[in-house]
Amino acid sequence: MTAGTSTSTAAAAAAAVAAAAAPDDGAGRSEERLPPARFAFDRQTWKEIAHLLANLPVSLLCFTYVMTVLFTGAWLTVTVIGFPLLAAGLMGARQLGKLERARARALLGVRVDEPSPLPLRGRGGFFAQLWLALKDPVGWRTVLYEFIRLPWGVLTFTVTFTSLFVLWPVLPFIARGLTNADRAMVRGLLSPSDELERRIAELESDRGVVVDTAAADLRRIERDLHDGAQARLVNLAMGLGLAKEKLLEDPDAAAAMVEEAHGEVKLALQELRDLARGIHPAVLTDRGLDAALSSVASRCTVPVQVTADLDERPAAAIEGIAYFTVSELLQNVSKHSGARSASVDVWRADQRLLIQVRDDGRGGAHLAGGTGMAGLAERLGAVDGLFVIDSPAGGPTTITAELPWRDRTDDDWAPRKP
Repeated sequence: MTAGTSTSTAAAAAAAVAAAAAPDDGAGRSEERLPPARFAFDRQTWKEIAHLLANLPVSLLCFTYVMTVLFTGAWLTVTVIGFPLLAAGLMGARQLGKLERARARALLGVRVDEPSPLPLRGRGGFFAQLWLALKDPVGWRTVLYEFIRLPWGVLTFTVTFTSLFVLWPVLPFIARGLTNADRAMVRGLLSPSDELERRIAELESDRGVVVDTAAADLRRIERDLHDGAQARLVNLAMGLGLAKEKLLEDPDAAAAMVEEAHGEVKLALQELRDLARGIHPAVLTDRGLDAALSSVASRCTVPVQVTADLDERPAAAIEGIAYFTVSELLQNVSKHSGARSASVDVWRADQRLLIQVRDDGRGGAHLAGGTGMAGLAERLGAVDGLFVIDSPAGGPTTITAELPWRDRTDDDWAPRKP
């Protein structure tokens, strides 16, 4: 056996041992992580060395910015221009943080989400926007990051530059240890405020859902009016016009036209009632959720038992969402479940309104089933609600919806206009 063959065999054995020792994520592949530090100067090691050597010039520039702009603004807060200068410095610090995150992403492989921009638009006047910029946590954490980076940059540059000539055999280990500290600082100080950013993202998403839902409802109402009641009223006007012309010359034909117009009026009124019920049913406004859900259950094709354990009525908006959620779910029971019976339970638990709809049908319901479940989940999510489906194949199906409880106001109790 030649020396080259022996070397390749040993390398293959080492690779097999490394592969066997690598943790598995349950899907047959190893976890994705940075390569371990080793004597070989591979691509990742050179990136880490470049990052450590660049720490000094970058930290010098950023530290100079922090000291010049922010501390000058802080000293000038006794004057008129101090606070605007300080706010502008914090907004500039946000841009420095963006550059540092890009550098860490390119050289250290650290993926840190970008913070949401300051919502300055629609924040009132100049002073409201100024206060929002002054209390920006992202800007202040970036200032702290740049302030402590100067001594760290001097240290990392000195150690790395010296190790290139003196300690080069162990430089990959030194670089990995120093850059791990860099990674921790980036994640700790330059990451978004987790809870705040998550909440902002949720609110932005929910706002989009609410806008889309409102636009869809307006289009539905417009379509129903145009294709239904409006068309019937146009036919009614034409019929009455023809009856008026024939009133003297052919009374019998005119009477028949009036009778037909009377039937059109009844149909138009019924369509308008159905449309009004789809917007906000009168029984919900007048008698509350229990009576309204019982009315919906009576129109279901399977027997439905309704139980509403509520000592008081929630806010009109929450009550309306609960009503239309149950209405949509019972329509799904009628159309898709194949059930013989169903039940609806509504109750209050602390500051939450809970709804549970059960049926003994075939099951298999899920959000991607094309039955409107995804739309319901989005609507509930837009008001901080929850939507949970438990529907194994073969049934039964239990769907739980949870809404925030809001007390009813005086405006909610205002009488409905006739």
